[in-house]
Amino acid sequence: MNSFLLDRRSWLEERRRLTEVRYDAVFSRDYDEKYGDISPTHRRFVEKLLSLTPPNARILDAACGTGKYWTMILEAGRTVVGIDQSSEMLKLAALKHPEVPTEKVGLQEMTYVSEFSAAMCVDAMENVCPEDWPLVLGNLASALKKDGHLYLTVEVIAEDELEEAYRKAREMGLPVVFGEYAHHGGYHYYPKPEQVEEWLSRAGFEILEKALGDGYLHYLARKR
Repeated sequence: MNSFLLDRRSWLEERRRLTEVRYDAVFSRDYDEKYGDISPTHRRFVEKLLSLTPPNARILDAACGTGKYWTMILEAGRTVVGIDQSSEMLKLAALKHPEVPTEKVGLQEMTYVSEFSAAMCVDAMENVCPEDWPLVLGNLASALKKDGHLYLTVEVIAEDELEEAYRKAREMGLPVVFGEYAHHGGYHYYPKPEQVEEWLSRAGFEILEKALGDGYLHYLARKR
């Protein structure tokens, strides 16, 4: 096997492990203080997602973090299940909403089958490498019932920032592909919209609405 692929695979595994460590040890300390507010675009899409579900619908919040959207979901008369790979973020979520069931599981390891009327994966996919995007979207599709709905966000940055990040990472000898931002020690991946939409289609989703706002592309999709 190509040595680049071997190196990249082990490097990505380490990046993912360190992301979990950072959320547990650093980001969880003041996450709600820094990121607890819900932006107008995020709020509008969550409200739209909820409006498409029946009363008492069960919602999957994948990569739920501290459960910042759970009050919205519960006040709308729906129930929610939260999953995240950070145990510390889940602890914070449970402090706010102890009635909500949670599970420590990564997006790549989800095994739900036709259990939810809707799913949301908000401000999290930037932590997923390109090799895992089809897997994660497939897992989300599997978790949904027929005609279930998905709300997904994709973080965006300027093209020149991506070009500079790619150049610096390659100079450092990192096995990156274009779109990855890793020279600073962390890891984010910024796919082009066309790629995201192709992956969504391959996973069995029909895009109902798309909007750019508050630093993210927002997608509302239906499982075909």
